[in-house]
Amino acid sequence: MTSLHDRIQEFCAARWGWETLPAGLFEEVWLPLATQIAAWRQETAGVLIQGILGGQGTGKTTLATILIEILREWGLTVGQLSLDDLYKTYADRQQLQRADPRFRWRGPPGTHDVALGLAVLRQLKQGVFPIELPRFDKSAWNGMGDRTHPEVIAHADILLFEGWFVGVRPIDPGQFEQAPAPIERESDRIFAREMNDRLQDYLPLWENLDRLIVLHPQDYRWSKPWRREAEQRMMAAGRSGMTDEEIDEFVEYFWRSLHPELLIQPLLSDPDHVDLVIEIDTHHQPQRVYQPTQKIN
Repeated sequence: MTSLHDRIQEFCAARWGWETLPAGLFEEVWLPLATQIAAWRQETAGVLIQGILGGQGTGKTTLATILIEILREWGLTVGQLSLDDLYKTYADRQQLQRADPRFRWRGPPGTHDVALGLAVLRQLKQGVFPIELPRFDKSAWNGMGDRTHPEVIAHADILLFEGWFVGVRPIDPGQFEQAPAPIERESDRIFAREMNDRLQDYLPLWENLDRLIVLHPQDYRWSKPWRREAEQRMMAAGRSGMTDEEIDEFVEYFWRSLHPELLIQPLLSDPDHVDLVIEIDTHHQPQRVYQPTQKIN
């Protein structure tokens, strides 16, 4: 009889071409995490809305995909929703950019249809099925992206809701006065404060989260080399990609809107809003898992 470990290894080989699983990852991270989520589901009336917060390169989508496979092996029905799936339509974002040229890329607060996400999460909470989960096609309009056909699900025990600022809350605006790079210029601080204010619009979404897991890189600056790796893989596969200069500009754009040191760091010691933190090393691999109230120095 094939073990769960072997089935997951076969899945990863078919999905991503992994010859073997990273040492200890299944036993020390994936399986305990899936077990914890299944236990949280038992404690939750109705669908468990499980948030996963992680920046670029932290592996949140990969983690969610593997957790879904494990939980399905245990007979649980799991849906997946990304914050990216809630982007406004191409037309709406073009209008937003014309009104404010600083929204040159999708991503920051203000580029999502919060009302759409709220309607989906509330419908899940009420157990009204079937439900249409929004989907976003990043390749549409030459990479600008647009809404595409939703995925209809007939039932769900758990929804994994992941994104680069899922669960992030506004901070005291005064903290932007001594902000780290790249928000040292006054114009950048103004933009950062405005994005911080826009986070207020997302709080109703976060209030629907039952649990929140944070994927935290040991150094947020690894986002740049991680993004370069991703672009190189895309170009090796024959697709277009960004230059190193474009990557730097793109990543710093995200840092300017919601700087990790200012807005993500506080969550690592916030047991009221975060249930687990998974620390990620430079190779994208989890190193340790802890609760905010039980961090080991």
